[in-house]
Amino acid sequence: MSKIKVLIVDDQELILESLNIVLEMEDDIEVVGLAKNGEEAINYCEKNQPDIILMDINMPIMDGVVATEKIKLRFPLTKIIILTSYKEVEYVLAALSHGAEGFLLKAIHPKNLKAGIRVVHTGGTLISQEMADKMIKSMLKSTRDTGTSEPKLLEKNNEYGLSAREVAVLHKLAQGLRNQDIASALFLSEGTVKNYISNIYSKLNVKGRREATSKARETGILDS
Repeated sequence: MSKIKVLIVDDQELILESLNIVLEMEDDIEVVGLAKNGEEAINYCEKNQPDIILMDINMPIMDGVVATEKIKLRFPLTKIIILTSYKEVEYVLAALSHGAEGFLLKAIHPKNLKAGIRVVHTGGTLISQEMADKMIKSMLKSTRDTGTSEPKLLEKNNEYGLSAREVAVLHKLAQGLRNQDIASALFLSEGTVKNYISNIYSKLNVKGRREATSKARETGILDS
C-alpha cells in the first residue's frame, strides 16, 4: 500500500518538528518535506508533488492564503488542510474560497489530525463544528457592524485581479488605518502589509491611498 505523502508548512520550528514526529509514527503516512513559508511550499511542489499539505496561515514571505491559491491553480490534485487558530477565521474563509479541502485547529489531538489527513486523502472535506460555529458568529457580527457580510470582503472576482487578502487590506485603507494598525487587525507583519499595498497600487494603477480607495469604490470593489 502506498503511503500518503504529506508536506508540512509552518514558520515555527517547534510545530514543524512536533507534527513531523507525530505523523512519522504512522505506517500509512510519510512526511516528505518541511517548509517555513508559502514560497518554500510552492518550490517543493514543483519538485515533488505531495498528496496532502498541512498549511499554516500566518507566515513571512508568503502566507498560507496566497500559497493555497497559487498551489491549487498549479497543482489541483494536491489537497490542502489549513492549520489555524480561532483568531484567523476570515483567512480560513479565504483559503477555502481558493480550494482548500478544510482546516484543523492547531490544538487538535494527534489522533484527530491523523484521521483528518486520511479523510481528505480519500476525497472528504474537514470543518469542525466548533470552528463552523465561530465562523458563523464572525460573519453575523461583521454583518451587524458594517452591513456587509464577511464573504463579500473576500470576493476574488474583480476586474483588476485583486486577491482576497488584497481586498481585505484595501478595506482597511478605506477606513483610514495606518500600516501598523492594518497589520494588527489582519494578523500580518507591517512589511507584508506594505507589500500588499504596493501590489494594490500596481494592479489599480494608482499612486496613493486616496486614489486607490476612490477607484475601488467607482469600480464596485468597495461599497460606496
